[in-house]
Amino acid sequence: MICKYAIACVTSMGVRITPADRMAVHNSNQFYMQATSAETNVLNVASSLGYPCLAMTKFVEGSPIAAFIKSQLRARNIDYVGRDTAQGGPWGYRHQFNIADSGFGMRAPRVWNDRAGEVGRTISPDDFDLDRIFGECGVGILHISGLIAAMSEDTTKCCLEVAKAAKKYGTKVSFDLNYRASFWQGREEELRNAFTEIASISDILIGNEEDYQLCLGLKGPETEGKELGSKIDSFKAMIATAKQAYPNVKMFATTLRQVVSANMHLWGAMLLAEDGWHVEELREIPVMDRIGGGDGFSGGLLYGVLQGWKPEKCLQFGWASGAMAVSSLNDYAEPADEKQIWDIYAGNARVQR
Repeated sequence: MICKYAIACVTSMGVRITPADRMAVHNSNQFYMQATSAETNVLNVASSLGYPCLAMTKFVEGSPIAAFIKSQLRARNIDYVGRDTAQGGPWGYRHQFNIADSGFGMRAPRVWNDRAGEVGRTISPDDFDLDRIFGECGVGILHISGLIAAMSEDTTKCCLEVAKAAKKYGTKVSFDLNYRASFWQGREEELRNAFTEIASISDILIGNEEDYQLCLGLKGPETEGKELGSKIDSFKAMIATAKQAYPNVKMFATTLRQVVSANMHLWGAMLLAEDGWHVEELREIPVMDRIGGGDGFSGGLLYGVLQGWKPEKCLQFGWASGAMAVSSLNDYAEPADEKQIWDIYAGNARVQR
């Protein structure tokens, strides 16, 4: 089947505002605004490289913020489908605001999420024609993040039903576990059951050791305060357990990060595929804004899967896509072409004429 969309995601769109010139939020009066969500950040590698992608979402009817988001998605080669919901007055629905600074040197970045009344919390499977999206249009990969899957009872149900529909029509399912304690409070058993079911039909699982333990209830050794080598060994042991619990998963992936300063990180990644383990050792990367590095990695990894590349090449492209994402004030990677990503991987920052 020829697919209309390379990657699709369920997502709740919002805007991110970042102070100019790496200032902190509390002492700034100029801000840069962008449309954002963790899930569309993943789509952006493939969409930038010419592959149409789809955001399955919801909007506030008549909102200028909704109009801004739609315009930004169109500019990023990302189609969208979703109902327009009436605001319901000044205290009704709206799109989330993500207020963040980039940090500088030893001043760490700070992020403040303002999500009260977020329209995306009401997304349900009834909002979409799943047979048309996955059966008629066709989708190469469905990507689900644990953030949207845990946002509300509605979004949890939606992600599970969309994943089942995708699997029904032969779409690969990618699931970034992405645990957030504030989202899980009071819903631990319900969410663990839902996450376990989504993971059981996934082809690709992305997450760190804590994600596997807290989202899926898998037992693993304590890694807090351990050296990186011990953490890598612990992660490998955790994934061995996960592989037994989820035999249908073809790829298990995670990123590795050590923070030297807000402007300099050590960046690596790991991948277990059917041909064994692949590891990208930690390398120094300069950082303009760290937000979106993990999503950039996932986007690059999935792009490689779409191309049918060997797992090692997928991991390399993912590592470099994550490094590209943090080189921008936007929280997503937006490569001009594949060569730009591969030049980052090779450490080639010479001018291109």
